[in-house]
Amino acid sequence: MRAGRFGVLVGAIALLASCVSTKPSFQNHGSAIVIAHRGASGYLPEHTIAAYELAIKQGADFIEPDLVMTKDGVLVARHDPYLSDSTDVADHLEFADRKTTVVSPEGEELTDWFVWDFTLAELKTLRARQVREGRTKAADGQHTIPTFGEILSLSDLACKTAKSKPSFGFYPELKWPSAHKARGFDMAGTFKAELARSTNYNICKAPLIVQSFEDWILKDLKNDGYFVVQLVFPVGWIPGAQPSYTLEHVATYADGVGPYYLMLLDLETKAPNGYAERAASLGLDVHIWTMRDDALGSGFSSIDEQIKTMLDAGATGVFADFPDTARRIVDDWNKVHQKDH
Repeated sequence: MRAGRFGVLVGAIALLASCVSTKPSFQNHGSAIVIAHRGASGYLPEHTIAAYELAIKQGADFIEPDLVMTKDGVLVARHDPYLSDSTDVADHLEFADRKTTVVSPEGEELTDWFVWDFTLAELKTLRARQVREGRTKAADGQHTIPTFGEILSLSDLACKTAKSKPSFGFYPELKWPSAHKARGFDMAGTFKAELARSTNYNICKAPLIVQSFEDWILKDLKNDGYFVVQLVFPVGWIPGAQPSYTLEHVATYADGVGPYYLMLLDLETKAPNGYAERAASLGLDVHIWTMRDDALGSGFSSIDEQIKTMLDAGATGVFADFPDTARRIVDDWNKVHQKDH
């Protein structure tokens, strides 16, 4: 394990529902972190055990499972509750009548197959697919949808590959919590119960950070001592628009903020705009999303330039589809940053 990466976090967060943690922070430690976005999703179908395992091998500090709930109340990993883009559900004629229309948290009508209309056993008959064009489809059809419990079993790897502290942690996102609540699901309660009963997780005590786009569920979890990060985006996805939550609001309950990466920059010059500096002054870590080797932001000539620009702007963590690339760039940046301290 890279020295000092998780020292505060592991010691401070036992992350059992009964504990109350002190506030860990990566700030000013001279070391930014790499978060494997949906696993090593640039190489393999997202949110599969294989994608998480590859991300671990590539040196990610955290793996990110997005969590939604099945009809029978099991947390599983999908980026959103709908299934058409990331699985072969459309090929299963037996599920043709499960297609429904719902309104997304952004107010968009979506007609699709939704996880909460399937039992776990039914979901296990589906196979995962690569969701982004231009990426290899070689592993399509080979992997099932994992449960949160199955993902937590990877804690064995966190301990077996480490000499003293866990070599990686978990960074789950609770997706569409209000939509789940409206359907009678207790997402936070199920999440806490799954952690409590995971033998692998509780033996290893791997670091864990919880994120969501909705503040109420994070406040619930923070009350039980979890390290929480509020995801933030520009309202309406309009560049330069007001954030979905202000930093001052986030600082009243969260340990960190997860902004869309351009929120840290002046949109014309790509210079830091002070957002991360303000977050740091409020005691918040800043974990930006999402860095993709094959989808550079406008004005960037390389992924190296893009990630280093974000770190220079004050990001303390980077979500990346290609963890190996982010690992290399962040390690190079960390070496320079550590010399400055």
